[in-house]
Parts: sequence; structure tokens; C-alpha cells
Amino acid sequence: MFKDNILLITGGTGSFGNAVLKRFLNTDIKEIRIFSRDEKKQHDMRVELQNPKVKFYIGDVRDYNSIYSALSGVDYVFHAAALKQVPSCEFYPIEAVKTNVLGTENVLNAAIQQKIKKVICLSTDKAVYPINAMGISKAMMEKVMVAKSRTSGDTILVGTRYGNVMASRGSVIPLFYEQIKSNQPLTVTDPDMTRFMMTLDNAVELVLYAFKNGNSGDIFVQKSPASTIGELAAALIKIYQSNQQINVIGTRHAEKLYETLLAREEVLIAEDLGDYYRVPADNRDLNYNKYFTEGTELVSKVEDYHSHNTKRLSEEELIKLLNSIGYESN
Repeated sequence: MFKDNILLITGGTGSFGNAVLKRFLNTDIKEIRIFSRDEKKQHDMRVELQNPKVKFYIGDVRDYNSIYSALSGVDYVFHAAALKQVPSCEFYPIEAVKTNVLGTENVLNAAIQQKIKKVICLSTDKAVYPINAMGISKAMMEKVMVAKSRTSGDTILVGTRYGNVMASRGSVIPLFYEQIKSNQPLTVTDPDMTRFMMTLDNAVELVLYAFKNGNSGDIFVQKSPASTIGELAAALIKIYQSNQQINVIGTRHAEKLYETLLAREEVLIAEDLGDYYRVPADNRDLNYNKYFTEGTELVSKVEDYHSHNTKRLSEEELIKLLNSIGYESN
């Protein structure tokens, strides 16, 4: 799909960008551009890779000119740049808006102007029924993408939405690991809280599936299993044959009991593609009857797709999954 083409990844120094590089470097892709504002991480990647296929661009999605310039000659874009930490976005919500909403608008406008063939935008389950600033900004990012897709011409805009990526930077698995290694109690907010379990490879596969199958304005979701946080902590304790206690500290501010990947309105229109769901773009216009006087009875009869009603991993399956991402007993 990418033979002799140029791919640009915004936020390319993050976990997702590194996973894409790992997948593509030894293929016949012509060039991968890493676009980010972190020169230290870019330097570390440059030294580690030493690969002429990888080009580094310092810039910020908040600055239209920097992303417009970096997109010159590019064929495809994976838009992963974002503020993702829930607490920091709570304290600085306008910063989340600047990066996640306005930054996305800059990327999409620049892509359309530069006649990019296809842009894949990465979103999160926190965008569905958002209760925190990070989720709200990502929900708006999706709305911007869908709205732009109506007038983007030959540039195809597609979204992906996925749950927590296991062991990604700032997530709970590395925290539990460090607590085990430091012989400290594991701090669990609510043992019954559920989260989707998705590996970084799954995230890349979802983006590639959306790239291959997406129409403009589509949002793709991968069907993912889930685990409770209590079961996750217990599995890691078992893997490392530890005897640490689990301390329940209570739900943190702006934290949900479970995460939702598809709202019931989306479930109703989603196309089931086996391992994935495709949610087509909302094709309503400003005919107000469609908003105020016309409804759909079926909406009340379907459930959201969330981490409480998806497949629940057994202890054995969870340990196998943790082993697959490098959390083996040692």
C-alpha cells in the first residue's frame, strides 16, 4: 500500500510513531517523516535508527505554517499528535483545545491544501460520552474531521478510535511494574473498573485497516477485550511471583468506571466488519427536523459498546497478553 510513497506521522516520536517505524522501515516505503516539537526525542530516534528513509521535522500542529511546510510532497498522514494525559488536560483545558482541536484543524487544512491522498486521525474511547477535558477535546477533534470530510475533495479523511494501549507511556501497566520492582503496594483506583486491552500492534493494525478500507468521514473501531483493573494488578503480581498488597485508593477525578468505544447511536448505524466496526459519517444537513422532530425508536433498544459488555479476558488470557508485550517473569 505504501510502495514508493511518503508517509508523515504527527507526534511521531511517541509510542505509536515508534511502532509504525518498526513496522515500515524494512518495507519498500520511500520515506517516513517524523513531525513533532520534541527535538530530544527526535535526536534519540535519529541516533538509534540511522536510517536514511526517516526524516525529522521540528514543528507543532498548533502552527499551520510548520505543518504545511512539512507536508510538501507527502502522500499520506497519520495524525497522532495530541495532549493525552487526563490530569494535565483537566488543569490546562485550553492547551488541550489548542493541540487536539485547533491543531487537528491545521493538519487537515494543510493536508487538503497540499493535496494529500489520505489522512488517518487517531482518537480515543474517552471521546465517547466525554467527562474530562481530554475526552471532550478528542470528541471535538472527531467532529472537525467529519465536518472537513464533507468538503475535502480528493483528500480522504478517516478516523480511528481505540481504548487504552497497553504499556504505553503514562499508562497503568508500567506504573504497576515499577511498584512491583520497588516492592511497593499496587495502587488501584477501583478494582471493578474495566478498560479495553489493546496492544500497540493492535493500534497500528487498526490504523492500517482504516487506511485500506476507509471512506471519507468514517470512524473505525477495533473490537477489543477488556479486563478489570483489579484483575490486571493481580495478573502482574502473579507473573512476577510477588507478594505485594493491592491498595484501593478510590476513583480519581474525571475517571470513568468503564470506557465506551461506540455510543448506541453509532452502534445502530455501524457496519460490522468482523474484527472491526465502521461508523460512516453523519450525513445530516441543517434541516432542523432531523434534530428536533424526527427520531429513531431503535436507538432506545440498543446498547453502547463498552468495556463492561465486551469480552472479558480470563486470568490466563490476560497473562498471555501481558507476556506478549514483554511483561514476562524474570
